[in-house]
Parts: sequence; C-alpha cells; structure tokens
Amino acid sequence: MTETSLKIGVVGIPGKWSTEVLADAIEAQTGFRLVIDIEQVIADLGRNRVTYQDHCLCDLDAIVVKKISQTYSPTVIDRLEILRFVEKCGVQVFSKPSEIIRLVDRMSCTISLTRADVPMPPTLITENLDAALTAVEDYDEAILKPLFSTKARGMEVLKAKDGSKKLRQQLQAYYDKQGFFYLQKKLNLPGQDMGLVFLGGEYLGAYARISGDKSWNTTIYAGGKYAPASPCDDTIAIARQAQAQFDLSYTTVDMAETEDGPVCFEVSAFGGFKGAQEGLQLDIAQRYTQFVLDTLRA
Repeated sequence: MTETSLKIGVVGIPGKWSTEVLADAIEAQTGFRLVIDIEQVIADLGRNRVTYQDHCLCDLDAIVVKKISQTYSPTVIDRLEILRFVEKCGVQVFSKPSEIIRLVDRMSCTISLTRADVPMPPTLITENLDAALTAVEDYDEAILKPLFSTKARGMEVLKAKDGSKKLRQQLQAYYDKQGFFYLQKKLNLPGQDMGLVFLGGEYLGAYARISGDKSWNTTIYAGGKYAPASPCDDTIAIARQAQAQFDLSYTTVDMAETEDGPVCFEVSAFGGFKGAQEGLQLDIAQRYTQFVLDTLRA
C-alpha cells in the first residue's frame, strides 16, 4: 500500500540493478515510478522546461540521483548542471547537484579533503613531467589516476625500479591521453579497503572490498569481493569528517587502515548500493527512500 502521492524520479541507468531497486522502493511508497536517462533529457531554458519523454521534470516533487553515467568525464558535470536548473523550478534533488559536481572531479575532491586536514595518501598534482618523475622515484611506487574515473578505470601503477627512461615514456604517454598528472603514493594495504556508509550524515556501517588474487586494487570491477568490516573509531571519525565536507544525502567514504593509521581515498559522488547489501545486509534503497520522504514531509 502506498503512503503518499509524491512524484519522485530517479536519475540513473535504466536496467541497472541499483537504479531499478531504488525506483522499485520509491514506487512501493508512492505509487509513482520514473527512471530518467539523463542523456535523453531536453533542457529548454528559454521556456523554463526540462523534459524527459512525456514528463516535465520541473513538475516532480523530487529527484534522486543514483547515477549520471557509466563512466566519469567532464560530460557528467554538464548533465549535473541541467539538474541544477531543475532545482530552480523548486524540485528538491538528492544529493544536491552542486555538491556532486565537487566530487566527480578527483582534483576538486582531493583539494577539499586536504583543506579539511583529512589524512590521504601522499599526492602530487602537476602538469610538469619532471616533477611527476621525481614523485614516482620518491614514492617508490605510485598510482597515476585520471581526474575523471570510477572503479579504478584508467589508473596505472608506476615503479621507480623500472628506471627513469621507461618512467618518462610512461608519463609522457599518460599525459598525452589525460593532459594532467595526479600521482598518489601506492600504500601497503592489508589486502582490502573499506566503504563507510552515510545517509543524511548518519553513519550506518562499513563493508570491506577484498582484492582478487592478481589485482593491485580492490574494486569489484577487478575481481574483488565484498565482506563485512569493523573499522576502528579513528577510521569512522575520519570518514565522518570527510563526508561532512560535502552536503550529500547518501555517500560512501573509501578508507583504509594502514600501518601509519587510517587514510581516506575519496568520498563517493553517488555511493554504491551493492556493497552495503552484500557486506552489511542493508537495504539502502529502502532506507534512502524513507530518508527522502521524511525530508520532503519535514
């Protein structure tokens, strides 16, 4: 039985599990279902209309942003700008597009966390090839990360032992593709990192991502798997501080506990559902829906 007649749309990837389960949960509570493929949205700014198929998004009560794209790129920012315009119509968007924009660009996220004194791996950001080469030699092992990426796509591990000639060639090839160097020291992790889950700023729990046998990273994309996790109090406190830098409705904070203490890798622009379900047995779609309804009724 539905509890409300509110019209709440979901921006996501039609057919994808997390998008569909969120739309299911919203429909169960409201009787209304709309999955919005942002690539097919039409923004007619002259007429103050943003439409998708036969729906005017400005007529909705709220929009929940689950996913903007399969992969990150500057185009994601453009799509979020359209949702910023929808907000002007009085539609509440979860999370705020302006806050998501600060996260999809890795540099913006890193600078925000560093300004807040959130501990992160040693990081160097530059367009200077010589400086990038020196950083790799200083770090011994470094990870090159694109400014726009998810699930470790496009990342490369560089090793000082390969010698400056080979490293210079690798760096130049990477710069030719990416146009920027974002280098992070490769830390000695205990075979896993963690996603700490926050809803409306409230900590709900954590799950671990355990790396596959042959992968340096822990992403499910690279063969990792989810498991329960019990982070220490310091890790939880740092994750809470990290997510507090962004006004997000729902997010996960990527953390690791190293021999030198907890470090934060990033705050997720969208926050995954699968890890919370498999690692925490949390029905985030249901919890998130209730959070949205409670906020709209407040």
